Amino acid sequence: MSPTFLPSLRRLLVLSLLVVLLVAWGQAAARELAAEPDTMVEVEVATVGIAGFGGVPVVLLREPGAREVIPIFIGPVEAGAILRGLSGDRPRRPMTHELLGDVLAGIEVSLERVYVDAIVDNTFLGMLELRLAGRDDLVRIDSRPSDAIALALTTGASIHVAPQVLEAAREIEYEGFDDQVVVALGITVAPLDDDLREALGLPDEAGLLVSDVSGPAQAGGMAPGSMLLEVNGETPESPMHFLELVRDTPEDEDARLRYWQEGEEHELELSTDVPDPRPRRREPATPGIET
Repeated sequence: MSPTFLPSLRRLLVLSLLVVLLVAWGQAAARELAAEPDTMVEVEVATVGIAGFGGVPVVLLREPGAREVIPIFIGPVEAGAILRGLSGDRPRRPMTHELLGDVLAGIEVSLERVYVDAIVDNTFLGMLELRLAGRDDLVRIDSRPSDAIALALTTGASIHVAPQVLEAAREIEYEGFDDQVVVALGITVAPLDDDLREALGLPDEAGLLVSDVSGPAQAGGMAPGSMLLEVNGETPESPMHFLELVRDTPEDEDARLRYWQEGEEHELELSTDVPDPRPRRREPATPGIET
């Protein structure tokens, strides 16, 4: 039995018990938010990296307006869950966070928002914001940010970070991984190898595979299975480089994308604001591009 299994199971049981009690009695004990919701910044989950000499996992969050990429410390189990969520990978049997998402849906409780609202003694604090069927008021439950973010990717909840947390997290040095999926502007990109290039009939040019699209990028015509060729006139050499190019978009300007799709090149301009989230619980939209 994996050494990470029992702690994950215990967390699941505790969270599930809290939800059951919440539905039964209509209330749950929770600390107060450390910041007002309207002062927090909505962010987009970009990918997972590592920080420090010990290689501690961090989730990388992109601020709107292409300003910063902020690392938040997480555990290895949650790092795996976040990467599964970003990749759109729904296991044959639900893992911890997928199961909890199913529990919420099964008892008609929706996760509206998650917050990362404080950092105390180098520990990030988070909160779930739940809506119960038949009730107007929202209920908040204390949570580890890593669990909350992984669950948000499963359910499509938005993620909001307090300004003081953003400032503190900017001091954390991190590294990303070039061989992992990265999300920015609602576009999920992955490395492109020769087998995928041949299977999808993609051109022999430098670029990245677009494995998923949502929000304005999808509305603008980009689809899974396309190939991202340029961001602001520069070719992204890796998924992390794509994130850097989006981050470096001049302030108050749209990101300019050039991509190949169905035998033709297309151009698209997108705001660097955070697009509306959506649940990532599905099979790959195009055969052969699951990453």
